[in-house]
Amino acid sequence: MSDARRHSPAAERNGPPILAELQRLLPPTGVMLEIASGTGQHAAFISEGLPGWQWQPSDYEAASLPSIAMWCEGLERVRPPVMLDVLSTHWPAPQVDAIYCANMIHIAPWACTAGLMQGAARHLAPQGLLLTYGPYLEDDVPTAPSNAAFDADLRARNADWGIRRLADVAAQAAAAGFTLRERIAMPANNLLLAWSRAST
Repeated sequence: MSDARRHSPAAERNGPPILAELQRLLPPTGVMLEIASGTGQHAAFISEGLPGWQWQPSDYEAASLPSIAMWCEGLERVRPPVMLDVLSTHWPAPQVDAIYCANMIHIAPWACTAGLMQGAARHLAPQGLLLTYGPYLEDDVPTAPSNAAFDADLRARNADWGIRRLADVAAQAAAAGFTLRERIAMPANNLLLAWSRAST
């Protein structure tokens, strides 16, 4: 049988530090919806470190699903991957206890950020967390040269892509009823952001 697994060196590197923070932030049990699972490496690795959690991977691209499925083969707490478009008002997921989205916001049209926030408002349990990971531009923090170069490369590849201002993302979150609960500096000039409902 051919191996459908795709491999991302970045996903392999950032999995352990992300897992360490999720272990701290999340309760012992729950259901996690992952948006834009990509290769499936995070679904496989992080779910193993959260033994009380069921994991639902998803991706916008049908071509990604075989890789996700193969990375997660044999993992009983990881559900089969599903196609999910954040811009759709009907996500193939019930209410979940947390939503995790890594490296989508900057590699997608800006409308997808609002779609992510609005979908999270529909599907996230009242006390749940929305967790986003990736590079951001911050008004009061100098932009790392590597992030500036990455941003220029993204915009050259697709004019609708680019590293987003954290203030702009926070405005979209607020419009959907979320507030930034915690900003966590991560390796390679990335951030893990924990969003919760503004009333919780």
